[in-house]
Amino acid sequence: MRGAGLHGVRRGRKLAERRFTAEQPNRLWVADITYVRILTGFCYVAFITDVCTRKIVGWAVSATLHTDGLPLLALEHALLTSGTVRSQSGLIHHSDRGAHYVSLAYSDALITAGVTASVGSVGDSYDNALAETVNGLFKAELIHSQRIWESTQAVEIATMGWVHWWNTERLHEALGYRTPVEVEASYTHPTTTAPAPVQPRNETQGASVGSSAARAALNRAFCFTVRCS
Repeated sequence: MRGAGLHGVRRGRKLAERRFTAEQPNRLWVADITYVRILTGFCYVAFITDVCTRKIVGWAVSATLHTDGLPLLALEHALLTSGTVRSQSGLIHHSDRGAHYVSLAYSDALITAGVTASVGSVGDSYDNALAETVNGLFKAELIHSQRIWESTQAVEIATMGWVHWWNTERLHEALGYRTPVEVEASYTHPTTTAPAPVQPRNETQGASVGSSAARAALNRAFCFTVRCS
Protein backbone atom coordinates (compact mmCIF):
# COMPACT_ATOMS: atom_id res chain seq x y z
CA MET A 1 0.00 0.00 0.00
CA ARG A 2 2.77 2.43 0.90
CA GLY A 3 4.58 1.77 -2.38
CA ALA A 4 1.39 2.49 -4.30
CA GLY A 5 0.86 5.72 -2.41
CA LEU A 6 -2.14 4.35 -0.49
CA HIS A 7 -2.79 4.98 3.20
CA GLY A 8 -5.33 3.52 5.60
CA VAL A 9 -7.82 5.70 7.40
CA ARG A 10 -6.82 6.51 10.98
CA ARG A 11 -9.87 7.01 13.16
CA GLY A 12 -9.58 9.66 15.87
CA ARG A 13 -6.96 12.32 16.54
CA LYS A 14 -4.88 13.09 19.62
CA LEU A 15 -6.24 16.43 20.84
CA ALA A 16 -5.72 16.39 24.61
CA GLU A 17 -1.89 16.26 24.34
CA ARG A 18 -1.65 15.25 28.04
CA ARG A 19 -3.00 18.67 29.08
CA PHE A 20 -5.62 17.40 31.48
CA THR A 21 -7.08 20.80 32.32
CA ALA A 22 -10.19 22.56 31.10
CA GLU A 23 -11.51 26.07 31.63
CA GLN A 24 -15.13 24.98 32.06
CA PRO A 25 -17.19 21.83 32.62
CA ASN A 26 -18.13 19.81 29.53
CA ARG A 27 -15.08 20.89 27.57
CA LEU A 28 -12.90 17.79 28.04
CA TRP A 29 -13.94 14.30 29.12
CA VAL A 30 -11.61 11.35 29.65
CA ALA A 31 -12.80 7.74 29.43
CA ASP A 32 -11.39 4.35 30.35
CA ILE A 33 -12.38 0.78 31.25
CA THR A 34 -11.19 -1.39 34.13
CA TYR A 35 -12.04 -4.88 35.38
CA VAL A 36 -13.17 -6.40 38.68
CA ARG A 37 -12.74 -10.03 39.74
CA ILE A 38 -16.00 -11.82 40.62
CA LEU A 39 -16.83 -15.43 41.52
CA THR A 40 -17.58 -16.42 37.93
CA GLY A 41 -14.62 -14.59 36.37
CA PHE A 42 -14.54 -10.85 35.70
CA CYS A 43 -16.88 -7.94 35.14
CA TYR A 44 -15.97 -4.60 33.61
CA VAL A 45 -16.51 -0.98 34.60
CA ALA A 46 -16.38 2.07 32.30
CA PHE A 47 -16.00 5.64 33.58
CA ILE A 48 -16.20 9.03 31.89
CA THR A 49 -14.77 11.91 33.94
CA ASP A 50 -15.03 15.67 33.39
CA VAL A 51 -11.52 17.10 33.56
CA CYS A 52 -12.52 20.52 34.88
CA THR A 53 -14.63 19.34 37.82
CA ARG A 54 -13.25 15.78 38.25
CA LYS A 55 -16.88 14.70 38.31
CA ILE A 56 -17.68 11.20 37.03
CA VAL A 57 -20.37 12.16 34.52
CA GLY A 58 -20.99 8.67 33.15
CA TRP A 59 -20.35 5.08 34.17
CA ALA A 60 -21.52 1.55 33.43
CA VAL A 61 -20.90 -2.00 34.69
CA SER A 62 -21.22 -5.07 32.49
CA ALA A 63 -20.41 -8.77 32.47
CA THR A 64 -18.93 -8.38 28.96
CA LEU A 65 -16.76 -5.95 27.04
CA HIS A 66 -19.25 -5.50 24.23
CA THR A 67 -19.27 -1.91 23.03
CA ASP A 68 -23.06 -1.57 23.17
CA GLY A 69 -23.25 -2.89 26.71
CA LEU A 70 -20.39 -1.03 28.37
CA PRO A 71 -18.68 2.09 26.98
CA LEU A 72 -21.72 3.18 24.99
CA LEU A 73 -23.89 2.94 28.09
CA ALA A 74 -21.38 5.08 29.99
CA LEU A 75 -21.40 7.63 27.15
CA GLU A 76 -25.20 7.75 27.03
CA HIS A 77 -25.23 8.24 30.80
CA ALA A 78 -22.69 11.08 30.53
CA LEU A 79 -24.64 12.84 27.79
CA LEU A 80 -27.86 12.50 29.77
CA THR A 81 -26.56 13.64 33.16
CA SER A 82 -24.54 16.54 31.77
CA GLY A 83 -27.32 17.82 29.54
CA THR A 84 -24.89 17.82 26.62
CA VAL A 85 -26.65 17.77 23.26
CA ARG A 86 -25.60 18.05 19.64
CA SER A 87 -25.61 21.85 19.78
CA GLN A 88 -23.00 21.78 22.58
CA SER A 89 -19.79 22.99 20.95
CA GLY A 90 -16.22 22.45 22.02
CA LEU A 91 -16.56 19.18 23.97
CA ILE A 92 -13.67 16.74 23.45
CA HIS A 93 -13.86 13.07 24.46
CA HIS A 94 -10.40 11.57 25.09
CA SER A 95 -9.63 7.88 25.48
CA ASP A 96 -6.98 5.31 24.67
CA ARG A 97 -6.98 3.42 21.36
CA GLY A 98 -8.97 0.50 22.73
CA ALA A 99 -11.10 -1.27 20.14
CA HIS A 100 -14.30 -0.14 21.87
CA TYR A 101 -13.45 3.56 21.69
CA VAL A 102 -12.38 3.54 18.03
CA SER A 103 -15.24 1.28 16.91
CA LEU A 104 -17.72 2.52 14.33
CA ALA A 105 -20.59 2.34 16.83
CA TYR A 106 -18.80 4.50 19.42
CA SER A 107 -17.45 6.93 16.83
CA ASP A 108 -20.93 7.36 15.34
CA ALA A 109 -22.39 8.02 18.80
CA LEU A 110 -19.84 10.80 19.40
CA ILE A 111 -20.54 12.34 16.01
CA THR A 112 -24.30 12.22 16.59
CA ALA A 113 -23.86 13.98 19.94
CA GLY A 114 -21.59 16.62 18.40
CA VAL A 115 -18.59 15.52 20.48
CA THR A 116 -15.06 15.54 19.08
CA ALA A 117 -13.07 12.32 19.55
CA SER A 118 -9.46 12.35 20.75
CA VAL A 119 -7.40 9.18 21.22
CA GLY A 120 -3.99 8.63 22.78
CA SER A 121 -0.89 6.96 21.43
CA VAL A 122 -0.66 3.18 21.31
CA GLY A 123 0.87 1.72 24.47
CA ASP A 124 1.35 5.09 26.21
CA SER A 125 -0.50 5.12 29.55
CA TYR A 126 0.42 8.76 30.19
CA ASP A 127 -1.85 9.80 27.32
CA ASN A 128 -4.86 8.92 29.49
CA ALA A 129 -3.36 9.35 32.94
CA LEU A 130 -6.32 11.11 34.56
CA ALA A 131 -8.78 8.39 33.52
CA GLU A 132 -6.40 5.71 34.77
CA THR A 133 -6.07 7.63 38.06
CA VAL A 134 -9.86 7.41 38.50
CA ASN A 135 -9.65 3.65 37.86
CA GLY A 136 -6.86 3.31 40.43
CA LEU A 137 -8.75 5.19 43.11
CA PHE A 138 -11.89 3.18 42.36
CA LYS A 139 -9.91 -0.01 43.01
CA ALA A 140 -8.17 1.36 46.12
CA GLU A 141 -11.19 2.98 47.75
CA LEU A 142 -13.82 0.36 46.93
CA ILE A 143 -12.92 -2.78 45.02
CA HIS A 144 -9.92 -3.86 47.09
CA SER A 145 -12.11 -3.95 50.20
CA GLN A 146 -13.01 -7.47 49.03
CA ARG A 147 -10.71 -10.06 47.47
CA ILE A 148 -13.42 -11.34 45.13
CA TRP A 149 -16.83 -9.79 44.55
CA GLU A 150 -19.92 -11.98 44.46
CA SER A 151 -21.42 -10.87 41.15
CA THR A 152 -21.66 -8.18 38.49
CA GLN A 153 -24.80 -6.88 40.18
CA ALA A 154 -22.98 -6.51 43.50
CA VAL A 155 -20.23 -4.52 41.80
CA GLU A 156 -22.80 -2.34 40.04
CA ILE A 157 -24.64 -1.48 43.25
CA ALA A 158 -21.41 -0.70 45.10
CA THR A 159 -20.09 1.37 42.18
CA MET A 160 -23.27 3.45 42.15
CA GLY A 161 -22.70 4.35 45.80
CA TRP A 162 -19.00 5.05 45.27
CA VAL A 163 -19.64 7.35 42.30
CA HIS A 164 -22.20 9.32 44.32
CA TRP A 165 -19.69 9.64 47.17
CA TRP A 166 -16.90 10.61 44.76
CA ASN A 167 -19.00 13.37 43.20
CA THR A 168 -20.71 14.77 46.28
CA GLU A 169 -18.56 14.08 49.36
CA ARG A 170 -14.97 13.17 48.49
CA LEU A 171 -12.58 16.11 48.86
CA HIS A 172 -10.14 16.28 45.93
CA GLU A 173 -6.70 17.77 46.38
CA ALA A 174 -6.64 18.89 42.74
CA LEU A 175 -9.83 20.87 43.39
CA GLY A 176 -8.49 22.68 46.43
CA TYR A 177 -10.14 20.13 48.76
CA ARG A 178 -13.58 20.67 47.29
CA THR A 179 -16.02 18.18 45.86
CA PRO A 180 -16.74 17.89 42.12
CA VAL A 181 -20.33 19.10 42.58
CA GLU A 182 -19.08 22.17 44.46
CA VAL A 183 -16.73 23.04 41.63
CA GLU A 184 -19.44 22.41 39.05
CA ALA A 185 -21.86 24.65 40.96
CA SER A 186 -19.30 27.48 40.96
CA TYR A 187 -19.60 27.52 37.16
CA THR A 188 -23.31 26.83 36.77
CA HIS A 189 -24.32 29.19 39.61
CA PRO A 190 -21.78 32.04 39.42
CA THR A 191 -21.21 34.21 42.49
CA THR A 192 -19.43 37.52 42.99
CA THR A 193 -16.22 35.57 43.57
CA ALA A 194 -14.69 33.74 40.63
CA PRO A 195 -14.10 30.02 41.18
CA ALA A 196 -10.60 29.06 42.22
CA PRO A 197 -8.61 27.70 39.27
CA VAL A 198 -8.19 23.94 39.18
CA GLN A 199 -4.54 23.00 39.13
CA PRO A 200 -3.46 19.66 37.63
CA ARG A 201 -2.04 17.40 40.32
CA ASN A 202 -1.31 13.74 40.76
CA GLU A 203 -4.21 12.25 42.74
CA THR A 204 -2.98 8.68 42.82
CA GLN A 205 -1.99 9.05 46.45
CA GLY A 206 -5.39 10.58 47.36
CA ALA A 207 -5.65 13.60 49.59
CA SER A 208 -2.69 14.78 51.63
CA VAL A 209 -2.87 13.52 55.20
CA GLY A 210 -1.33 16.71 56.50
CA SER A 211 -4.51 18.82 56.56
CA SER A 212 -7.78 18.55 58.42
CA ALA A 213 -9.69 18.59 55.14
CA ALA A 214 -7.63 15.67 53.89
CA ARG A 215 -8.18 13.73 57.11
CA ALA A 216 -11.92 14.25 56.73
CA ALA A 217 -11.74 12.87 53.19
CA LEU A 218 -9.82 9.81 54.34
CA ASN A 219 -12.29 9.22 57.16
CA ARG A 220 -15.18 9.30 54.71
CA ALA A 221 -13.33 6.90 52.43
CA PHE A 222 -12.75 4.49 55.31
CA CYS A 223 -16.38 4.62 56.42
CA PHE A 224 -17.61 4.07 52.86
CA THR A 225 -15.31 1.05 52.43
CA VAL A 226 -16.53 -0.47 55.67
CA ARG A 227 -20.16 -0.09 54.59
CA CYS A 228 -19.48 -1.79 51.25
CA SER A 229 -17.40 -4.67 52.66
